[in-house]
Amino acid sequence: MVSPVKFLVVDDRADNVMSLEALLQRDGVEVLTARSAVEALELVLVHDIALAFLDVNMPEMDGFELAELMRGKERSRTIPIIFVTAAIQPERRIFEGYDAGAVDFLFKPIDPRILQHKANVFFELYRQRQQIEETLRVAETLMAAVGHDLRNPLTSMLMASTLIASKSQDPTIVSLAQRIKASGQRMGGIIDDLFEMAGSRLGTGLDLSVFPMDLATVAARVTGELDPTKEKIKFTIEGDLHGTWDPSRLGRTLSNLLSNALTHGSGGVELAIRGGDKDVVVVVHNKGAIPAEVLPNIFDPFRAGRERSRRGLGLGLFIVRQIVLAHVGTISVTSTAADGTTFTITLPRITPARDTPVTPAASTPSA
Repeated sequence: MVSPVKFLVVDDRADNVMSLEALLQRDGVEVLTARSAVEALELVLVHDIALAFLDVNMPEMDGFELAELMRGKERSRTIPIIFVTAAIQPERRIFEGYDAGAVDFLFKPIDPRILQHKANVFFELYRQRQQIEETLRVAETLMAAVGHDLRNPLTSMLMASTLIASKSQDPTIVSLAQRIKASGQRMGGIIDDLFEMAGSRLGTGLDLSVFPMDLATVAARVTGELDPTKEKIKFTIEGDLHGTWDPSRLGRTLSNLLSNALTHGSGGVELAIRGGDKDVVVVVHNKGAIPAEVLPNIFDPFRAGRERSRRGLGLGLFIVRQIVLAHVGTISVTSTAADGTTFTITLPRITPARDTPVTPAASTPSA
């Protein structure tokens, strides 16, 4: 069953509310009404609203003030607002209304045809957005299911390649088996990225298995795997690096950042981890520079488009950011030709439980 499109009508006069409700009511539409700004705010917190009609002249709190409050709340920030008023004097107040978040004005007496035409536009836009979101949800669900089902045959292939390499004395066969194993491991990484991206986009988030650990131990293991000769990565630590985190996830975070730095940088990579009183800061630096047009969207999935590396789908930094946010941490990046590229992660020493409400700080590139 298709859920109705909900319109909100806010006016302190009952006759105005009834008139607008009668003009907007139709199949597939539910009209919510409020006689005050307080009632309106209560409704927007529990309903998905396609369009709000706000009376400008209301006692206690006028329509402009209500609109500003709606813009300040995450749930109601994107609701289109049409102000309804008899007249606005002086005219500069119209610009104040647009600054407060209005998409349009309706002046009384209201022409029913104009009202219905404007409402129909937002009705259709809302329905189209619902269809797009449902299409994306189905696609991401399918992607997660396919990724899950591919893991079993991939595991069998990796085991078989390992067995062949260990049993054969023929160098050519051993080399081919090792190439199959390396390709399978790379495929496994891509599947993991797709699976985790789907989980994040579907709202299930990343599952963490947190317990007391030493980040220095994890970092030493990762750098040892990526740089066995200890010639490419300069690794330094300072202070206490113990905390309550997911070692597997943080290991993957470090591996992704260091692999990117080794692949795209020049002149070596630096990994510095510093323990503070309440958090731990991880810094990965290399001398390469990220193009200015790429930097603002560096953490977006598939950001590299057709120019992405053959090693993956461009999901590495997206997954890194999701892992950091799951630990209620922050991540940022700076990059210039003169100073190189630096990724900075800040992690609180104790990761809150999954049922603890948290609002991670936004992680954005900085110049």
